[in-house]
Amino acid sequence: MADNAQVQAQLSAILGPDPSAFEALISQLMATGNEQRAQAETLFNLCKQHDPDSLALRLTHLLHSCPQSELRAMAAILLRKQITSRTGDDSYLWPRLSPQTQATLKAQLLVCVQREDAKTIIKKLCDTVAELAAGVLAEGQWPELLPFMFQCVSSDSPRLRETALLMLAQLAQLVADALVPHLDTLHSVFLRCLSPSSPTDVRVAALAATINFVQALDSAPDRERFQDLLPLMMQTLTEALNRGEEATAQEALEMLVELAGTEPRFLRRQLPDVVGSMLQIAEADRLEEGTRHLAIEFVITLAEARERAPGMMRKLPQFVGRLFAVLMRMLLDIEDDPAWYTADSEDEDAGESSNYSVGQECLDRLAISLGGNTIVPVASELLPAYLAAPEWQKHHAAQITLAQIAEGCSKVMLKNLEQVVTMVLNSFQDPHPRVRWAAINAIGQLSTDLGPDLQVRYHQRVLPALASAMDDFQNPRVQAHAASAVLNFSENCTPDILTPYLDGIVSKLLVLLQNGKQMVQEGALTALASVADSSQEHFQKYYDAVMPYLKAILVNATDKSNRMLRAKSMECISLVGMAVGKEKFRDDAKQVMEVLMTLQGSQMEADDPTISYMLQAWARLCKCLGQDFLPYMNVVMPPLLQSAQLKPDVTITSADSDDDIDESDDESIETITLGDKKIGIKTSVLEEKATACNMLCCYADELKEGFYPWIDQVAPTLVPLLKFYFHEEVRKAAVSAMPELLRSAKLAVEKGQSQGRDESYVKQLSDYIIPALIEALHKEPETEICASMLDALNQCLQVSGPLLDQGQVKCIVDEIKQVITASSTRKKERAERTKAEDFDAEEGELLIEENEQEEEVFDQVGDLLGTLIKTFKASFLPFFDELSSYITPMWGKDKTAEERRIAICIFDDVAEQCRESALKYYDTFLPFLLDACNDVNPDVRQAAVYGIGVCAEFGGSKFKPLVGEALSRLNVVIRHPNALDLDSVMASDNAVSALGKICQFHRDSIDAAQVIPAWLSCLPIKGDLIEAKIVHDQLCSMVERSDMELLGPNNQFLPKIVSVFAEVLCAGKDLATEQTASRMINLLRQLQQTLPPSALASTWSSLQPQQQLALQSILSS
Repeated sequence: MADNAQVQAQLSAILGPDPSAFEALISQLMATGNEQRAQAETLFNLCKQHDPDSLALRLTHLLHSCPQSELRAMAAILLRKQITSRTGDDSYLWPRLSPQTQATLKAQLLVCVQREDAKTIIKKLCDTVAELAAGVLAEGQWPELLPFMFQCVSSDSPRLRETALLMLAQLAQLVADALVPHLDTLHSVFLRCLSPSSPTDVRVAALAATINFVQALDSAPDRERFQDLLPLMMQTLTEALNRGEEATAQEALEMLVELAGTEPRFLRRQLPDVVGSMLQIAEADRLEEGTRHLAIEFVITLAEARERAPGMMRKLPQFVGRLFAVLMRMLLDIEDDPAWYTADSEDEDAGESSNYSVGQECLDRLAISLGGNTIVPVASELLPAYLAAPEWQKHHAAQITLAQIAEGCSKVMLKNLEQVVTMVLNSFQDPHPRVRWAAINAIGQLSTDLGPDLQVRYHQRVLPALASAMDDFQNPRVQAHAASAVLNFSENCTPDILTPYLDGIVSKLLVLLQNGKQMVQEGALTALASVADSSQEHFQKYYDAVMPYLKAILVNATDKSNRMLRAKSMECISLVGMAVGKEKFRDDAKQVMEVLMTLQGSQMEADDPTISYMLQAWARLCKCLGQDFLPYMNVVMPPLLQSAQLKPDVTITSADSDDDIDESDDESIETITLGDKKIGIKTSVLEEKATACNMLCCYADELKEGFYPWIDQVAPTLVPLLKFYFHEEVRKAAVSAMPELLRSAKLAVEKGQSQGRDESYVKQLSDYIIPALIEALHKEPETEICASMLDALNQCLQVSGPLLDQGQVKCIVDEIKQVITASSTRKKERAERTKAEDFDAEEGELLIEENEQEEEVFDQVGDLLGTLIKTFKASFLPFFDELSSYITPMWGKDKTAEERRIAICIFDDVAEQCRESALKYYDTFLPFLLDACNDVNPDVRQAAVYGIGVCAEFGGSKFKPLVGEALSRLNVVIRHPNALDLDSVMASDNAVSALGKICQFHRDSIDAAQVIPAWLSCLPIKGDLIEAKIVHDQLCSMVERSDMELLGPNNQFLPKIVSVFAEVLCAGKDLATEQTASRMINLLRQLQQTLPPSALASTWSSLQPQQQLALQSILSS
């Protein structure tokens, strides 16, 4: 009890009438010593628990009256934490304060706002007022706040005007709704405060408030009302620059960049003026780099604002030309630094300025956002002059530009490939090594962005040029880069293109391996690995020459300085092994794995590249050796699991905090903003984690049931990573692994390798994986990964579908509804974009690409439903009924061909799998199906005619009335002049199959003497090999029972039947099952014995000579 009394006494002193004790406590909270600070925090928290009212009033008093500014600042921070709820923790005091304290606080805060002079404290006060207002304004509390602010804005004191604007800027972000009724007042306030007669600080605060407010308004007409402020907003910027106040100008620029990103159309009416001003800033050499870079960022941000203002910047080609020229000039800011030549690694960028790197990055972004039709004409004007100039920097800049714009301009550059390749290859002869390096760099980039066309059309010029660049022993950087470019070139290359050059390239790479600098050796290893990977078994010829060198590096490169070299030798050995195959590689593989096992057991530093290279090498060795790899799994798996379980190295700050995440010590920190948090993540950890997850997936896929012993550790590692939002590759790998794990478990149980566990284990695993996949799919932000998740779910169902219960099926169906709805919403949003004023053909092309991703999602939905229908048959139909309102619209003529095809396939599956239970849907769907038989798209036609065949087979009396219409529809497909073209043959073959089904199941409704010979005349079918086997089997059965209409009067169709048999038998196993083929042979033998010689001779003579020969050898064997 004594302790308690002591605490009470301490609290009474701190919160008592004498302010000095409370001031002492606040000072201690700022102490540098941990112990002192911890004691003060404990006392502060006790005050909060026991007497929140007094604490809040004390803090306010301190803020109001304390002469020491650092104590006032601390009081402002503490008060903000206690009375605003945005921090989301339990320190939120406001609801616990008495109404009287709340009223006093609100009044005192406004007094402090009026009295405070220190700028940093004013900012903190504004934050506190705005955040408190955000919590209470909506409930009608604090009615005096807005009148107070409007009064301050009209005051004579510039400081008060600035303070009120700072508060308005914050309020616009937090509670715009409360401000919307005052649009007119706000407009006149902003107009007055932005005017040139206001002091700079007031104008900048007004700029911030205007921009925040425009961003916060939901309705375009409301935003339009502020449009006339734009000239004054821009003037704030230009006048600050004219007065030489660049810090102020940069602040204004940062706000305008944000506006360009979020509300680009606000700028549209005055776009030429605004962009013109920005380009003047970008072109002004006298200004600081930071200022010019921000002006460039503004224009690029506008170009990138595709979703909000599609096509807008393409309407200003003259500005694009000016910006492009500025960016190319920035590339000239490069020194010929000796350090570049002596560098030990390819990353060394000695001599490159910040101008250079901004120019490089912005060329790439500009090309991607505006596209080749806009950029290539501009580049074509500037590049020749740069290439013809005497300075090496200009030649270098031209090559860097070509490399940077290739990705965004690939379609247009492919049309001018000859000029592009010539421009680059000419610079391979440039006297300056850095220009030669840049030209090699360009070829590497173009091989990636313009491949495989570049490889197919120019291999005979590019590969010899790269080979001779490898001879430049004076310049190891050039040699190493040439080796890297071989890697880029061969990645997009088929073995037939590469093989003729292998002798030359491999022998040069071996020379570099033996007597190059380490950087050159690393490049040579990477190139060899890639060449082996692209040429596959053609590389066997070089295996005996190459492998000893690779093993020597693996064994001998043991110094810390050689870590990367050794790591790359692992990569190269494992890729060469995979290329040449198990037989050739087996003996060396044993030795290599011994070395890897020793390494695996040794202590490695966290940043050692060996770790991630080794993970990949093991997995490749497994792919090469298959089940022979199992003995090594005990060595491989523990560290692999450890890497997959790495926790991301994350730093979190609030998005608006001024303390930036410290990036100085490590460039591999990536920052993402989530809501009001800024998150910094160490990317090297994420990359190792992603690699490990990919490898786990590889092992499960390769070893099948052999992977079983590891499932219990791998599943709990990977399942939570389905929602790992820091890194897409980690999620993708986890998704791909799900069906592999289930497959492995199921095979192990079936083959008796599951250590006594039975099917209930597979069910348990399935019950763990499938709900997790559904939940992850529900939250997945990326369309492409949504499609992968649907695919994985489908594969899982193919393994464990029958083990699902009703509730799980319902969850899947609900998620399918959600996926269809979300996808339709995204499409609608894109359709909205087409209505924008500046929407143009290039935007249209990009939209088509984005919508293709949606097609992929629908595709997967169709496959997934197909699996559910095949698995549960008629018991799935109640769910199908629920989904029909989502699926039926997909038949519409306004939908894409792919959506129509998917909808038809779903109905085909229902009709085929559910048979008589599906008859109730015929009235709804058959009219659609018949109509779709003559769709312009061949894939839709194929799905529809296939469905007609299914309905003919299972529809009985439901189908009978439609036989006549079905025949005429099928006839149109079969008789179409292009029926046998590559893209139509599948539809045509399926129509023939459907016709056969009508002959088989509805003969009494057709004129058989006409229809059956017509069907026979279409045989054999050779496009759709699955239908071919069914149709030819049907033909066989009809001949076996001497079908009158098929044989025709006097057996007149017998020659045709024999020639169909001959063609089918000559095609090997493609067109008939072995069983059907042997029945055909028996039938032909019977004919030989039973037909009169004359009939036999005439039948035989109707065959082509090679068919006669083939048949004779088949029949005599």
